[in-house]
Amino acid sequence: MVRTPLTPEERERGERLGLLLRAARGDRSMTEVAAVAGISAETLRKIETGRAPTPAFFTVAALARALGLSMDELAGRCVLAAVEPWSRPGAA
Repeated sequence: MVRTPLTPEERERGERLGLLLRAARGDRSMTEVAAVAGISAETLRKIETGRAPTPAFFTVAALARALGLSMDELAGRCVLAAVEPWSRPGAA
């Protein structure tokens, strides 16, 4: 099975997700957060660095729960960051 290459937008969204998760982790160790989420520290590292730009839904949900984020908040922050300033209502 050949996987379809990711678009630049998908890669950028994955990088934004990683940055948001890293910021939410704060001073907590990668190992601690990964353990609470039930994933490996290596998986969390790949997500945070953008090397795994399309993690599984349940992985993102587990990380959101471990970091005290709602899925709505996380999705909204990823999508809002993707909207160009000139396409937002009221943007100059």
